[in-house]
Parts: sequence; structure tokens; C-alpha cells
Amino acid sequence: MDREPGFSEIAYKGIWENNPAIVQLLGMCPLLAVSTSVVNGASLGIATVVVMTIASGAVSALRGLIPKNMRLPLFMLIVASLVTAVDLTWNAYFHHIYGIIGIYVPLIVTNCIVLARIESFAYKHSFFRGAFDGFMMGIGGAIGLTILGGLREIIGSGTVGQGIEWIIPGWSPIYVLPVGYRGLILAKTPAGAFIGLSFMIAFYQWLRGVRDE
Repeated sequence: MDREPGFSEIAYKGIWENNPAIVQLLGMCPLLAVSTSVVNGASLGIATVVVMTIASGAVSALRGLIPKNMRLPLFMLIVASLVTAVDLTWNAYFHHIYGIIGIYVPLIVTNCIVLARIESFAYKHSFFRGAFDGFMMGIGGAIGLTILGGLREIIGSGTVGQGIEWIIPGWSPIYVLPVGYRGLILAKTPAGAFIGLSFMIAFYQWLRGVRDE
């Protein structure tokens, strides 16, 4: 059995050192496709956090009962069951948002972030650490989705929070740039997503270099 890391170490690696969105570059399809706004990115990020936390905790709790030669099919079964529950919940309670991100929620089943952490960490560690690792890795990915969505929304529309009224009735987007700002269409396209992610990675590497000096 591997050494049991501390909770602070798990949090540091999930959010900063091994951030799945901007360091490991896992789950690129939803990261680039859904991150057109803060709300869209955060919504898929929350769904991923829920699935990763429960799936990692379940695998850690059952690791003594899961045969090594059957672990991958059982991992997929656990994750698929959770994703189905999250998918139906999002469709029932957040139908408007689901209409935008719904196609990507089922893809969480095959997301490398989920399966990689279950295989490399949850299957080898205790329940609380396994669940916490899944939670922090999910938070790291959600932060990447939300920040990229915010950048693209501000540059593309001049606002933050488009679609928030579908989740919290009565709320409305905040205009960060002047109301007359027409927006840069490039930010809303797939090319804009790649450019935005490139700047995020470059900024992260710069911060990491400054930190290591």
C-alpha cells in the first residue's frame, strides 16, 4: 500500500501542482467546448466534482473487495452510475443549463481525470483520502473551467454570469466592460478557447517559475 499523504498535500496537488485542466491537460474536450461562460464552465465543473468525490470515495471504501483483474470494468460501472444520476438531476432541476452542457455530462464517464485518479490514487488509499483527492482534483478542474469561461465571456460579451438567471431566478449578468462593448467574436469560438487556455498555461508556468525562485 502506498504512503498515506496528508490532506494539505492532496489539496496542493489537486489545485496547483497537478491541476488537471492546466497542468495535466486532461478532459480537453469539455474544457474547450463548454467554457463559453462562467456559468457553463462552473456547472460542468460542479458535476465533475460530485462524480469524482463520490466515485473516488466508493472505490477507496471497496478497494479490498475489487479484484485487480476486474477493477477497470467495475470503475466504469461505478462512474457510469453516478454520471447517470447527475445527468438526470441536472436535466430535472437546471434544464436550461443542461441544454447547453448536457451533451458533455455523460462524457464524464470516459473523462481521463476521473479514471486516472481512481486508478492511481483512490484504489490505493483510505476512504477519506480517496474521497478528498477526488474532490480536490475535481475542484482543480472546475477552477480551470470557470476561469477560462470567465475570460472568454468577458472578452466575447463584456459580461460575467450569462445564464445565472436559469439557476438563481432574479439574478442577472454583471457588465464588466462598458454596456456598449460589442465583444470579440473570436473569444466565443473554438480558436478562442485554445488561445485562452494557452495564456492560462503560460501564466501558470510564469507563476510557478516565480514561486520556485
